[in-house]
Amino acid sequence: MTLTFPNLSRSYDEASRRIRFVGYDGMSQISFFIDAAAISTAPPGTATAEATYLAAFDSAVGPIHDVARNAYARTGKSMYVLTAADFR
Repeated sequence: MTLTFPNLSRSYDEASRRIRFVGYDGMSQISFFIDAAAISTAPPGTATAEATYLAAFDSAVGPIHDVARNAYARTGKSMYVLTAADFR
């Protein structure tokens, strides 16, 4: 099935330094996490880190969703962690 992203919600998990977002394949919710370092060079732990990472996600949401679709198409798992290597 085609993976879609109708829910534009995303959140930042400071403990793992990842942004969480979800996709849907028509029947199931697929969880994605993207390492903040994959989309931003901002230092972690600052007062503005979360806002900076979420803004970086928002500005690159199209390519991020493309990478997520490609990852899902390869394996069909229910959870993925995307890293900088996935964007090369």
